Amino acid sequence: MRRESSTPRPDWSATVRGQGLVYADTELPDGRFMSYWDESACYRMELDEVLRLEEATEELHRMSVAAAEHVVAKNRFAEFGIPAWAAEAVTRSLREQPPTLYGRFDLWYDGSWPPKMLEYNADTPTALVEASVIQWYWLEDTRPTLDQWNSVHERLVDAWRKIGAGLHDPLLHVAWSDEEETGEDQMTAGYLAETAHQAGLKTEMLPMLEIGWDGRRFTAPGGADGVRTPILTCFKLYPWEWMLAEPYGRLALEPGTPTTWIEPAWKLLLSNKALLAVLWELYPDHPFLLPAYLDSPRGMTEYVVKPLLGREGGSVRIVTGAGEINNPGIYGDEGWCYQEFRALPSFSDNHVVLGSWVVAGESAGAGIRESKSLITDGYARFLPHYVDAPREP
Repeated sequence: MRRESSTPRPDWSATVRGQGLVYADTELPDGRFMSYWDESACYRMELDEVLRLEEATEELHRMSVAAAEHVVAKNRFAEFGIPAWAAEAVTRSLREQPPTLYGRFDLWYDGSWPPKMLEYNADTPTALVEASVIQWYWLEDTRPTLDQWNSVHERLVDAWRKIGAGLHDPLLHVAWSDEEETGEDQMTAGYLAETAHQAGLKTEMLPMLEIGWDGRRFTAPGGADGVRTPILTCFKLYPWEWMLAEPYGRLALEPGTPTTWIEPAWKLLLSNKALLAVLWELYPDHPFLLPAYLDSPRGMTEYVVKPLLGREGGSVRIVTGAGEINNPGIYGDEGWCYQEFRALPSFSDNHVVLGSWVVAGESAGAGIRESKSLITDGYARFLPHYVDAPREP
């Protein structure tokens, strides 16, 4: 993998916005804007390294599922900050294996081997539209004969098709928080609704705040007659850790509630940073893992302090011999994981994290983000990539 300068397409900003990337700019603290989508450079990958990264991604996913099974078998929910009242529902969810759609590993990878798992965003990962659609159109426009590590769209449609085959009612509600102001959540939810529609499902979108409860089931606003519609299957771009903290959280986990939630409740275990410590415990010295512990740094002199909960990271503190780097985030005192510090690879003075997507348990593609900071925060940029190999017909 290497970074290359690239000539931006004429009117690229209008192009990507028209394709759905309405959050193509990021507002800085001083009121100025920077480009989130950045095609002034791109990343070149070799086919053989993509194949190896796909295998590593799927191995990490299998290990993560095994770790979730271990947590359930050993009743270690308290270490994940999961309340005792939710433990049985999480156990039942893992046992019954309701539908699961997607997730994203964040990997340390500098072009050498092996990659290292930084975390697993397995419940409500974003950066999906740009990874699946926007960078593919960029490839079509700029390198039409070459390939890309990107089968996200096709795999999502296929996954929805398989999910739909098991549903009694083909209506899928797709929910998101309309309190997210950039439009990313709404566009991500809308894109996932479109992939479900292409798979033959009927879809309806609604903000989470419009979901109601009629005493027996969750409901959505109905038609002109005002009759509300039962929600039987719901994809929610809304993390389970938030749902558990809200008044309807217990109702969502009740065995008699007839709503199938995607992602299912057991994804609480994969999206929690305590997973990192359990993985290191179960697979010590595994080449794809970094040392991680829940009780303390255990003698590590350089480490990252991560909150157990927090969508896409949250508060992070890096401790090194040179001092500390803090990202205050928005998450608080729910417990911490101490993971060995591994400075993100630097390409042309940009720190890079490789997002490796998983759809229905299989590797699906990559998205690359850069940051000037050692912490990949809200000011990171997304850069497209290509594979230096002819595209298959």
